[in-house]
Amino acid sequence: MSQSKNYIVDTNVLLDDPAALIKLRNGSENHIFIPYHVLLELDKLKQDPRLGHIVAKVIEYLSDHPDHITLLRTDEISPTFNQQVDTHILREILASHLEAPILVTNDKIMQLQAGLRGIRSESFKDSAPFKSEAEHVTGFVTSPQEAFPNCFMWNDTGKPVYFSNNGEKVIDYQHKIWNVTPRNVYQNLTLELMTDPSIHLVSIQSEAGYGKSFLALATALYLMLEKKSVEKIYVVKPMIEIGQKMGYLPGTVEEKMAPYTRYVVDLILKLHQMRPANRLFIDAEHNPPELNPMRLELLPLTYVRGMNIENAVVIIDEIQNMSRNECRTLLSRMGEGVKCFCLGDTRQVDHPYLNTENNGLNWLVKKFKGNRIYAHLVLKGDRSRGPITDLVIKSGL
Repeated sequence: MSQSKNYIVDTNVLLDDPAALIKLRNGSENHIFIPYHVLLELDKLKQDPRLGHIVAKVIEYLSDHPDHITLLRTDEISPTFNQQVDTHILREILASHLEAPILVTNDKIMQLQAGLRGIRSESFKDSAPFKSEAEHVTGFVTSPQEAFPNCFMWNDTGKPVYFSNNGEKVIDYQHKIWNVTPRNVYQNLTLELMTDPSIHLVSIQSEAGYGKSFLALATALYLMLEKKSVEKIYVVKPMIEIGQKMGYLPGTVEEKMAPYTRYVVDLILKLHQMRPANRLFIDAEHNPPELNPMRLELLPLTYVRGMNIENAVVIIDEIQNMSRNECRTLLSRMGEGVKCFCLGDTRQVDHPYLNTENNGLNWLVKKFKGNRIYAHLVLKGDRSRGPITDLVIKSGL
């Protein structure tokens, strides 16, 4: 039988993986201690819009399992939250007189400080950073018993099995939509969901550069100009700036939207070069071609209230920068004959009042998973839009 250990858990471990307390306790084998100054740090960080939802999960576990955790006491409170906090945490450990305490921290400097005081320390090796619902629900299951409507499972031959509304089928073919050929199996499955007539709402989660917008626009052109199942395409995008603000922008709605939707126009022109989409433009020969607002409209989120959208493809881009209320308002505008693609990445929340968990994409997955007219997929692959983007993703910049 292994000997019980006394683990003292640092703040950074809890923020990296709220389940660390459960993993370190290992049933009831080990004893878990939380320094008082860690509690103070959590209290301060609960107001942080980026970390508050993670802190809430930690506090919830501490509140629900008071018998599993012991709080270290101290009479000396740090007046400021800087490097002094680490010193106070180490003093708490020494003052506790625990037998062979082990400090669990991913802070290398703090590990060195602990060693100088004769305190053993180690990193949390099973660290699993917090993932939102939109990342956890990948669109794949490991067995038929776990299947829900419009999900996938790998079979014994490495082919994806699609649990569609019309039964199970193996996706052993490759789509080609508006002359766009998928670069990997995940893009192929994205097109499978987007072209399935029984699915009205598809959400796609992925990091930058994996082709969410390109695939959505290609499918929209296919449905409008080839299949003729819809009459118009709407692209809706929350106008959230990152970095330095541009301030007031003069001009019409289209002119105000231009800086935020330039990439959409560029992608449309790229698709137009791959296969002519002349009906999308007023004058396809003009340089650059002028979009026909009767066929395609780029809308700020603000202008959607009061609209009634029918017989259209609606592409909602960067839905992670929309609140739950904004999602409800927008999606409740959808009438008959609408196909809606919601694109985003919960790790790229730019809205100052939203976070990894409390955002439109995450709410969508939480509330709609399992519905027959809805599908969600985490899009990934070996290559993104280019080698620099690949480097950013792989390095974790």
